[in-house]
Formats: sequence, C-alpha cells, structure tokens
Amino acid sequence: MWKFRDVISILDFNREDLEHLFSMTDRILERLFDVGSLLDGKIVATAFIEPSTRTRLSFETAAKRLGAEVINLEPHISSMAKGESLTDTLRMLDDYADLIVIRSPYEGSAKHAADVCEHPVINGGDGTQHHPTQAMIDLYTVRRLKGRIDGLEFGVVGDLKYGRAAASFLYGLTRFNVKRIWLISPEPLSPRPELMDRLKSLGVDIMKTENLEEAVEGVDILYVTRIQKERFPDPAEYEKVRGSYVITRKIISRAREGLKVLHPLPRVDELSHDVDDTPYQAYFIQAKFGVPVRMALISLILGAF
Repeated sequence: MWKFRDVISILDFNREDLEHLFSMTDRILERLFDVGSLLDGKIVATAFIEPSTRTRLSFETAAKRLGAEVINLEPHISSMAKGESLTDTLRMLDDYADLIVIRSPYEGSAKHAADVCEHPVINGGDGTQHHPTQAMIDLYTVRRLKGRIDGLEFGVVGDLKYGRAAASFLYGLTRFNVKRIWLISPEPLSPRPELMDRLKSLGVDIMKTENLEEAVEGVDILYVTRIQKERFPDPAEYEKVRGSYVITRKIISRAREGLKVLHPLPRVDELSHDVDDTPYQAYFIQAKFGVPVRMALISLILGAF
C-alpha cells in the first residue's frame, strides 16, 4: 500500500491509504511498539531549497527518532551555489540516501525529483498547490481532536489561490464525506479553477464568501492561512489584500461550541495571539503532530512496518 511510494500530491492517496497512515500514527503516539531502531542503517536526505522551520525539522526529528541518519542539503553552501543543476544534485542525493524530502518554490519540482531518483521522494512543499504531508497532518489533527472528519463543517480562510497548504487541505477533504466547506477569501485570492472543479465534481457542498463572521458561526474547524507575500508576481497586488482577515478572540467568540482553529504556520498578522490561550487553539497541537505523522509516513514508505 505504501512501501516505496513517492508522495507528490495528497490526491495520489485514497481514503484507505490515509486511514492506514492515521492508524499507524496512533500506534506510534500510544507507544504500542519500540520505534527507536526501525530505520537503523537507513539515511534520509532533506533537500530544502526554500526556507522552512516545521517541515524540515519535523522530518529530521521523525527520521532520527526512528533510528535513521539524516543528511541535509544546504543550497547556499552546496555546488548549487556554483551553478550545479537541481537534476544533478538530486542524482547525487539519490546515490547517498534511501529517501529524499524536497522543498522548492517551483511547481513540479517534487515530481521531477521522483522521475530522476530511484529512491522514494517526499514532497515537502513545491510551488503553490501541493504540500501533501501538511495535509496529512491537518487531517490527522481533525480526526484526533474531533474523532472523525466525516460530517463536519470546515472553513478555510486566507490565501486560497497561492497557499499550497490550504489547497492541499482542501484536496484532502475530498477524500472524506464532509458536510460543508466555506471558502473565505478576498476575490483575487479565490481558489484556482482546477481546485474548484475538483470540489464541485465530488458534490462537496461549497459556500464561497468574503464575510468571515458569517462563516465562523457555522463551522467546526476554521483553517487559517497567511497571505503568501512571496508568491505574488506583483508586490502591488499583495498590498491590496494584505490584512484582509485577522482572526481574534472576539471574532471566534460567536462560534459554535467545540470550534477548533488550525493554522499550518508560520503566522504573520492574520491570527491574533489572544487566541493562543483559548479552547479554540489547535495550531500548536497540529504542529506537534507533525513528528508522529511523518514518523509513520517514513516508516511505511521504507517498509519498516
């Protein structure tokens, strides 16, 4: 089911695949077996040519907790700084490691890596549409906190055009029977047509609005994303939409009981710190789940269980 598979898009995996991943994550969290030596002798390479905190460090932590060694490509002190192509760099990593995690600002980089490399490749985020392991963590967080994904009402707010975490989360929701999805964004940051077509083709009940307060009152999960300044081809366009939404304690105080706020992080100014110490806060829990989910993922791909 998982052994030696590349992880390029969340759409590459069906519900059964995801449920199996979540089950293995549960087993890791519940310490049902010793994981410390599962990947003895294995090497995981991280090739992050775009800044990252949680994704890179959680992959590294996950691999080390499983007993694997980790090698990190740092582009500014690698031969890439001398002009070596990404393709040649990937071929070298493929010779050195049993699994490669890549992050890149360029759409299609992970797919290219999978085509070049013989060993499995995991997409740690590329371009503006795909961040599959973040979506896996997000879905697992919902399942862990709510006991289910089916039948819930979701709101996704912020940059739905350039935000790859939001796009992957929405794609991931199509694998489940959700009640309704609210898409909350300024019109220029509406989801791309291919994402909207996917949601509509699966019969998902979609509510599209620019009114944050209207949506907050009806959702079980509010998924917040920052506006992706670095993705805008024109800085002037970013200035038009920056600060469009700010989630505060006052705004979510009118939400239904049990609302949980998720955010893939980092946050800038779209999520107030006054939410941090409320029962709504789930984004630090979400970040913490990054390690066990990625431990389960790496173990499954490398055939450890």
